[in-house]
Amino acid sequence: MLAPKKSLGQNFLQDDNVARNIVERLHLEREDVVVEIGPGKGALTQFLSTHVGTIIAIELDERAVGVLKELFGSSVEIIHADVREVDLTALSQRRGKRFRVIGNIPYYITSEILFWLFEHYEVVVDATIMVQLEVARRFVAKPRTKDYGILSIFTQFYSKPEMLFKVSRNSFYPKPSVDSAVVRFEFRRELPECNRKLFKNIVRATFGKRRKTLRNGLKYMGLDENKLNTLAFDLNRRPETLSLEEFINLTKLIEPFENSLTLKF
Repeated sequence: MLAPKKSLGQNFLQDDNVARNIVERLHLEREDVVVEIGPGKGALTQFLSTHVGTIIAIELDERAVGVLKELFGSSVEIIHADVREVDLTALSQRRGKRFRVIGNIPYYITSEILFWLFEHYEVVVDATIMVQLEVARRFVAKPRTKDYGILSIFTQFYSKPEMLFKVSRNSFYPKPSVDSAVVRFEFRRELPECNRKLFKNIVRATFGKRRKTLRNGLKYMGLDENKLNTLAFDLNRRPETLSLEEFINLTKLIEPFENSLTLKF
C-alpha cells in the first residue's frame, strides 16, 4: 500500500470509472505518445496502456516509481524527476513526435505546471489535467465574470480550454476539502501575433491593480500621462472587462513605448 505524502500534495484517484472516463475523452490513437504527469499508483496509466503504445510517466515520488515498474515493467517509460525540471521540448525532439499530456495535478503547483506546459506549447498537442474546480473555472472564464483574470488570459492565449466534467472529492484518497474538474487544453499551433513579453507584463501589471482602471495599471508600469493620452484605447476600463484580443491590441499600442517601462515582471 502506497501511503500518500502530504508534502507532495498527493491525493490518489481511486475511482476507476473516473479514470476510464478521462482516458476515453482523450480519443487516443495507437500511435500517440502520451506524457503522464504524476501517475502515482497508476490509476490512469492502467487505462492509457490499453490505448497507446508509448507512455512516458514523469513521477517525483521514488516509492511510486517502484510501484509503476512493478505494475507495468518496460511497457511504460518512467522518468524519475520533478516535472517542472523536465525539458519537454528536448524530449519531443528525440522522439520526433508532439505529445498528448495527461495528469492528476497536485493543487499547490497547478499554476507552475500550467506555465511549464505553456513554455513547451510547440511540442504539446493537448493537455488533459485534473485540477481544483475553482481553478478550472478560471481557465475557461469569460470577461466581466468573477473568475476572469490572469490565469484565464494566459490559458486562452496559448490554448483553447474546455472543462470536460466535474469530479467529486470522494473519488480521491485522502479526500480533499474541495471538488475537482477535468480540463482539456487544445494548444495553438500558432500563437496570436504580438510582443509576448510585453503582453505578459501588461496583463500582470493591470490585474495587479484589479478593480482599478487600465490607466492606473499602466502608470504603475511607468507610462506617463502624455504617453497614455496618445493611446487610442479607453483607459478608463478595468482589466477584467477586456477580452484576450483587446489585451493583444493594447500591447501593440504600447509597444513603441516599451523602453520607457520601469516595471517588468
